[in-house]
Amino acid sequence: MSVGQPSPISSQVRIRRIYDPPESDDGRRILVDRLWPRGLTRDRAAIDLWLKDVAPSPELRKWFGHDPDKWEEFRRRYRAELADRPSEIAQLRAALQHGTVTLLYAARDTVHNHALVFADVLRESDRASGEGRRRIAGQLAPRWKHHG
Repeated sequence: MSVGQPSPISSQVRIRRIYDPPESDDGRRILVDRLWPRGLTRDRAAIDLWLKDVAPSPELRKWFGHDPDKWEEFRRRYRAELADRPSEIAQLRAALQHGTVTLLYAARDTVHNHALVFADVLRESDRASGEGRRRIAGQLAPRWKHHG
């Protein structure tokens, strides 16, 4: 990936409310809430996967209560929780290798919700892994030169 090009993950991660009707370009629809959305049947939800374990902990969810004044601290705490869930992030990154993924959430607030934070973490992990590969390649190259 060259500088200035969007990350493949950035262009493949979408975020939508689970209550919105599915769209043809949603790709793989993944529910990222711990609790099943109220009043929604599984058929109507049309999800491909439910990743409960990437949702904020019950304690963090209750503390936040979708209070915009707590948003920045919520983001910090949720990111810390996600740091302890590398296998779930890897599972999502693997799904992204096959095309578009739509992260689905039930919250009414479209500006302050965990799916936005989770998508940011996915995008950052993509950039970090790319930078890490380039950095490692640059560091290892001189060691493997033959001096003979």
